[in-house]
Amino acid sequence: MPELPEVETVRKTLLKEVKNKQILSASIYWNNIIAFPKVEEFQKQIQKQTINNVQRRGKWLIFELDDYYLLSHLRMEGKYFIRKKDDPIEKHQHVIFHFSDGTDLRYHDTRKFGKMYLLKKETAFSEKPLCNLGLEPWDKNLTPEYLKNKFHKKPIKTELLDQSIITGIGNIYADEILFLTKINPKTLATNLSTKDCQNIIKFTKQVLEKAIEYGGTTVKSYESSEGVHGRFQTHLLVHTKKECPICHSKTIKITVGGRGTYYCKNCQKER
Repeated sequence: MPELPEVETVRKTLLKEVKNKQILSASIYWNNIIAFPKVEEFQKQIQKQTINNVQRRGKWLIFELDDYYLLSHLRMEGKYFIRKKDDPIEKHQHVIFHFSDGTDLRYHDTRKFGKMYLLKKETAFSEKPLCNLGLEPWDKNLTPEYLKNKFHKKPIKTELLDQSIITGIGNIYADEILFLTKINPKTLATNLSTKDCQNIIKFTKQVLEKAIEYGGTTVKSYESSEGVHGRFQTHLLVHTKKECPICHSKTIKITVGGRGTYYCKNCQKER
């Protein structure tokens, strides 16, 4: 699943391709992708809207239009491609935005899990889904005190994946962050010290910034955009690795909160 660095890479790529383009119409071939409003209203409202900017909030892409924000969550395998309007519609291209310059922006999603919302600009950030998101990793309000107030009595791995606390962290990067902080993923978040929280904040920024620099992580069938492959997978320290890069002991794979989790039992001792 694309996490913050992959979505940020998509955002940067799309901004170059679609900024200032006017949407003439939208073709919808899989209605469930449109979460709000109803498909007919979605198609009506988006006509003649210009894409003025492409932003990101957590794992959400936010297309800033004239009167609306178009929110797009890629979920497992969502991708955007630019095509000429006469190019054949390929399998799994479920939403197509037709531009006035004769090109299309096509949303491709093999699993059909992606979601789109078209919301009025004045209320988009104060209603679902954006209002439920926690702080961005670089928010000045992300402090140890904030984390200690937000953390529940759950494994820290689970809490790092909770988008209402810090938004944008997914499974891969949570493993990397915990490895660098030397915190066992099963440790209860409420047992962490202020220093632990400081390190989580520090290494969250460090890991995500490096991942963005390398265009995210390309794993299995996911790539951030056509011809754009993440290179951060070559810099992973623990996720999917068989050996710890520090002590060279065998890494452990367990399940925490239903998610496959990699860690080193020597470097990340249980507390």
